[in-house]
Amino acid sequence: MKNSPRLRLAAAALALLMAGCASRGGAPVDINLVALNDLHGNLESSKFTYTSVLDRTPHTIQAGGLDTVAAALQAWRLEDKDLLLVGAGDLVGASPALSSMWADEPSIAALNLLGMRATSVGNHEFDQGRAELLRQQNGGCASPRPEKACKYAPAYDGARFSYLAANVLDKATGRPFMPAYRIETAHGIKVGFIGAVLKDTASVVLASGIAGLEFVDEAEAINRVLPELREQGVGVFVVLIHQGGHSEDLFDQPDCQHLKGPIVDVVRRLDPAISVVVSGHSHTGYTCRVDGRLVTQADMGGHVLSRIQLRVDRLSNSVRETSARNIVMTQGTYPEHAAMSDYLDAVRQRGAALLAQPVARLAVATVTRKRSAAGESALGDLVADTALAAGRAAGAQIAFMNNGGIRQDLEAGADLVSTTGQALMVLPFANSLLVMSLSGAQIRALLEQQWVADKAEARGLLQVSDGFNYRWDASQPQGRRVLPTSVRLHGAPLDDARLYRVVVNNFLAEGGDSFPMFALGTQRVDTHIRDSDALLDYLRQRDRAGAPAGSAAPAGRIQIVQ
Repeated sequence: MKNSPRLRLAAAALALLMAGCASRGGAPVDINLVALNDLHGNLESSKFTYTSVLDRTPHTIQAGGLDTVAAALQAWRLEDKDLLLVGAGDLVGASPALSSMWADEPSIAALNLLGMRATSVGNHEFDQGRAELLRQQNGGCASPRPEKACKYAPAYDGARFSYLAANVLDKATGRPFMPAYRIETAHGIKVGFIGAVLKDTASVVLASGIAGLEFVDEAEAINRVLPELREQGVGVFVVLIHQGGHSEDLFDQPDCQHLKGPIVDVVRRLDPAISVVVSGHSHTGYTCRVDGRLVTQADMGGHVLSRIQLRVDRLSNSVRETSARNIVMTQGTYPEHAAMSDYLDAVRQRGAALLAQPVARLAVATVTRKRSAAGESALGDLVADTALAAGRAAGAQIAFMNNGGIRQDLEAGADLVSTTGQALMVLPFANSLLVMSLSGAQIRALLEQQWVADKAEARGLLQVSDGFNYRWDASQPQGRRVLPTSVRLHGAPLDDARLYRVVVNNFLAEGGDSFPMFALGTQRVDTHIRDSDALLDYLRQRDRAGAPAGSAAPAGRIQIVQ
């Protein structure tokens, strides 16, 4: 009886049924993510130098370009149609001219075409203020940049992906001013993506643009969101955060153990249920572990994508394993994505005539941002001089420029002629220039503010205009590093009691980059001249005068005591 055919058939049917139940309810499922950070509107490829664990050999190639990124995603989606593309902020802002000349609308449209689902906000998403960020999300043409908005196309529909900002609160309501999270479903599993930006964003963006907003602790804001997500059946949590660090390991070293920087403290304070953190901001590639959690970053500019896999236990609705690989976006590796190639060709054709216009002859082929041991660069000298020239009508005597506003070296062609596109890449923010009065004593105090909280190491010293000089001693304590008798204007010692006319961009004028002294300046005059226009005008004037601008080395306006 026990070996009858009917009993054997019933047993087999029961086994198949149990296997099916296990397959649906108990077998783990793999969720595949691709992460992108700090794209900065780089629609096209650019030079990328890297060393890989594969051969330990330095390589320099043209990498990235959203046509290459789209081709990679197209190939990977053939492997998993539920693959999710996410970001960690600064996808636009500080962009090359091909994007910034149209208020970054071409980059948003390209990210839509890539299938981006969600990204944290980055500090650069606030470059033009909260109203413009909301316009980039929701669409429309009412913009603080009317000369750029809706000029690529007559209408702008906004981002089809979600900007997330759990720790950016509206002071009036105490609630996130944009969504804190987005829930996506892949292979039947709900995944909660929680976004945040560095809590110090207010110190690196224009104060007037974020009026009414508060940037709070990242980890605390992220943890507060989890109960709400759990109520909606989410058990898999991924943090998208625009904050980062650095590692001595190579960019594609699996499970690196040497991550350092602000992101580490944030990760260590997150709820234990969060097992993956996608980071940004520090423009570094890594796939590291912090207290067992996976923390990734994909360099910048679209040079690298992070491929992340979460193995999820269906029964417990939790992450069992995580892994990640950083993949260089080498051109020609994957079959072409026709729609993206066609789109980029159209953008290039629209911009080619303007960007290719010659501006002026330079004195050298490249005016570099590379800083000397004292903290001065040849390009910093040039940009400060252009601001000084633009502010002279309002009495400007000294110009200061922050390094973070200078985004690319100033390049020229083989004939030493620089184009509009090359010049606009240097100063993509198009900040306006403002002239104010500061006393000699205030200027001395301003110079000492360069070393507060290791700011000089993180952001570099302010660049200064022709005729202004000083020396500093790194061995002295903060607050006493500038040699008092060395601060001079056109050879004369600075007079503490005298007022001097100083020109800076409007970001610094509001105390940006943690320089509160600029906010105390009096007798303010807005020149209504954009720094990028001042650069173009200065280059043309110098060329017409037969003395092309630029040099191969800094002028020695800032010197360090050896």
